[in-house]
Amino acid sequence: MALIPIIVLIGIIGILIFYNINIKKKLTTFNNVSSKVNKLNALQDFMNITGEDLPVDEKIKKVNEVLIDKFEIKYSTIVVFDGAEYVLKASNTDEKYWKNLTNLHTQDVFKDSISTATPKYITIDSEDEKLPYQELDFSRAKSAMFFPLYIDNVYIGYWIIESSVIHAFDDTDTTLLEVIKDDIVSILKTVSYQTAMESIVRVDQFTGLYSAEYLYGQAKAKIDSEATSIVTMFKITNIQEINEKYSRTTGNNIIITVSNWAKTYVKTTDVFVRYMGPKFALVFIGQSEEEATETIKALKADLEDTQVEYINPETSESEQVRPRVNFAVGNYYKGTGIESVTKKLEEYLDQAPLDEHNINFI
Repeated sequence: MALIPIIVLIGIIGILIFYNINIKKKLTTFNNVSSKVNKLNALQDFMNITGEDLPVDEKIKKVNEVLIDKFEIKYSTIVVFDGAEYVLKASNTDEKYWKNLTNLHTQDVFKDSISTATPKYITIDSEDEKLPYQELDFSRAKSAMFFPLYIDNVYIGYWIIESSVIHAFDDTDTTLLEVIKDDIVSILKTVSYQTAMESIVRVDQFTGLYSAEYLYGQAKAKIDSEATSIVTMFKITNIQEINEKYSRTTGNNIIITVSNWAKTYVKTTDVFVRYMGPKFALVFIGQSEEEATETIKALKADLEDTQVEYINPETSESEQVRPRVNFAVGNYYKGTGIESVTKKLEEYLDQAPLDEHNINFI
């Protein structure tokens, strides 16, 4: 009879063990599913970043931060070939490693990966070994996965993730990492137009002002810091007459003088560019039409009071040359295309009579 309680107790213990094993399996499954869902949510984060009003380099850095956070990666580095050199776009490694990380394409261990467009996984087996590409601090990385990046079959750089643990990526879901790699490529492709816009921004040699492209790239986030802004474009309408009647040098001096005067009216919170030729654009960020109008009136009066001296080379007689300036003003709303506003203002100024010099609200 004494054996019955023992048998029952053993049975209960067996049931509890089976139950605990079953619960553990379910928890493991849940954690794996939860981890995958969390990682897949990174895709949505990437798309949100792509749509933000940020410079391209800032977008790529934010994407890298998401990778590190969602995938619990120790080190993540994105390197892009810009047509001339390899540029490190994002990395959470110390800056002293950046030169080495931008030269991985020269390493034999990765050349085959690049040529075949396939990922490469390398690791060490003991603490006294080092990864083939390492030059400094061999303890920093003991495992690495290298992903070459291609856009439409054109090689554009690579993404490398590293760990300080030996065999860290042995059981990593490479399928999911391939999806993430493809998404990095999609983001780089999506922002390629923005990259082009930012790369052609130049500083005008006469006025020291940024070109029009600045409005659509680097300045966009600054402008969109407020819900609405006033955009004004003004044109020196008699610049051709000045060039022909006096000289092109006099015309250039007029442009320089006008831009210098206009700069005195521009706050650090505003944006002022030489739009094209004798046209300039000024964005009063966050200002109402009433506020901006007062500034525009004063600016116009001062611009048309400016004088540039012309000395006739034949008679040595001096003459004061004045610009004639026509203004067009419009509203910009955050999230819309500022290029639509500037295009409308430019079209008005180009079609207006040359002798017009008003403040026109479009």
